[in-house]
Amino acid sequence: MTTQNLLAKSRTRDYSRVKPLPDPPRVTDLMEQMPAINVFITVISAWFRHRDDVFVGSGGYLWKTPNDGTGPHPDGSFIEGLVDPKRRLLHRNGYVISEEGKPPDLVLEVGSESTGRRDYTVKRETYAEYGVREYWRFDPSGGEYHDAPLAGDRLVDGEYEPIEIVSEPDGRHWGYSEVLGLEFWWVEDESGWHKGALRFRDPVSGEFLRTLDESEDALESERMERAAAERRAESERAAAEARMANMEAELRRLRGE
Repeated sequence: MTTQNLLAKSRTRDYSRVKPLPDPPRVTDLMEQMPAINVFITVISAWFRHRDDVFVGSGGYLWKTPNDGTGPHPDGSFIEGLVDPKRRLLHRNGYVISEEGKPPDLVLEVGSESTGRRDYTVKRETYAEYGVREYWRFDPSGGEYHDAPLAGDRLVDGEYEPIEIVSEPDGRHWGYSEVLGLEFWWVEDESGWHKGALRFRDPVSGEFLRTLDESEDALESERMERAAAERRAESERAAAEARMANMEAELRRLRGE
């Protein structure tokens, strides 16, 4: 089946009438993958929060047709140009290409001991066949599970061509995603959970996008700064009122009041 045959205009929009896809089997070493998956979901969702046609998700099956019965369940998916994607997620419990009229624009797989080899062999072939524009692979172990710490492929004439990955002298690796307009980065995991952590950088500003923890820390820091500023302002007001009261008392004394 070619991708072109799957790109027919979607006819199914009332997902309340559609039977949900089954839950995929649980990956035994999911905890190895969760830090990177969470970064992908939260950071990319926040980056595209102004778009109501974008879906960023994880875990559900990716099928060609409603009766497919087989297919991968990507660690992360990005799809744009959807109608009411939140409703689709709620009712379908997965993604069916023939219903949406297009494959995902980008898929991410995070390496683990139980899934690593399939990510850069069988799944690479599958996502190319499905017509996924970009396929990215992130290995938190630094290359023990995948064939590289970070790798990406871009679909060209129906086949994947490797995306250039730059390896920095300090051990970081990065590549540019045309789909997201962002850079994927493999950086040292400061938490010590893995060798590497997934990050995204805006090539325009050169700034790394905040993770959820960093955003929460920044909000807490801003709250504390505001509270400190309010305390300083209150202290200055009290000091000014005290000075004014002293001046008025001195004036009354000089007047003999």
